[in-house]
Amino acid sequence: MKAQLVTLNTHLNLHKFTTKQYQLMYETGIFAESDRYELINGEIREMSPIGIKHAVCVTRLTKIFEQKLGDRTIIWAQNPILLSDYSQPQPDVAILKWRDDFYASALPTPEDIFLIIEVADSTIAYDRDVKRLLYAANGIPEMWLFDLNQQIIEGYSQPSASGYKRSQRYEQGDTLSLLAFPDVIFNWEALI
Repeated sequence: MKAQLVTLNTHLNLHKFTTKQYQLMYETGIFAESDRYELINGEIREMSPIGIKHAVCVTRLTKIFEQKLGDRTIIWAQNPILLSDYSQPQPDVAILKWRDDFYASALPTPEDIFLIIEVADSTIAYDRDVKRLLYAANGIPEMWLFDLNQQIIEGYSQPSASGYKRSQRYEQGDTLSLLAFPDVIFNWEALI
């Protein structure tokens, strides 16, 4: 008697959350204030705890960008941005267009963003493979990814639906500038 191979066609129904539903969850207290989540493509994802290297780098970047860009921008550190009806990530740093209300009336959207920075020590694959593609697909003009373990900065520009078309790697001795502010030069050593 021959054994029969049985295949089961299982179809899981996944519920994708909207940003409105996600916000309502926060407002009604489903999440604790100390919980760290972000909404990515309709999925609520737990964020990694912030280690000391990560915290120091984000703090340093915030200070340097404030000093160099002054009142031309708003430095939005570890706060949510609204990319679509299904994505509300929390990048480590977002360089935003100046608004007098400091975005009190609505979260920043892609049209408000000059640059997104993600700082990674334990989340490099997630930041590179998930968030980078999300930012590109939503038209964020530029993204920098800080790999604290390898001590490199990856710069991405020219967003498209399938990812960024241009990438550049920055190492010790290199300088960087934002596409929106090419006159403002940053030294790799100061940023890392």
